[in-house]
Amino acid sequence: MLPRLKERYRNEIVPALMKELGRENPMAIPRLRKIVVNMGVGEAIQNAKLLDAAVQELGQICGQKPDITRARKSIANIKLRKNMPIGVMVTLRGDRM
Repeated sequence: MLPRLKERYRNEIVPALMKELGRENPMAIPRLRKIVVNMGVGEAIQNAKLLDAAVQELGQICGQKPDITRARKSIANIKLRKNMPIGVMVTLRGDRM
């Protein structure tokens, strides 16, 4: 069974792109390789429990365990330090799309 988004891409989006771009060959159409779902949790700086809720919600939406994203730089104005958890993300590839 094909995933819902992949099936829609093949049946609806590829023919529309072929018509719009004027291509005869469906292999000349750009392919969908991955879908990245990201959730920034700005309030997680003060309350780390909000990050746990975000992990649960994104896991239920995507059906896959999300990765926790961390701050790359420190920002003194908002009391953010390097490597503090600030969000979650999921990358969907292949049949998980």
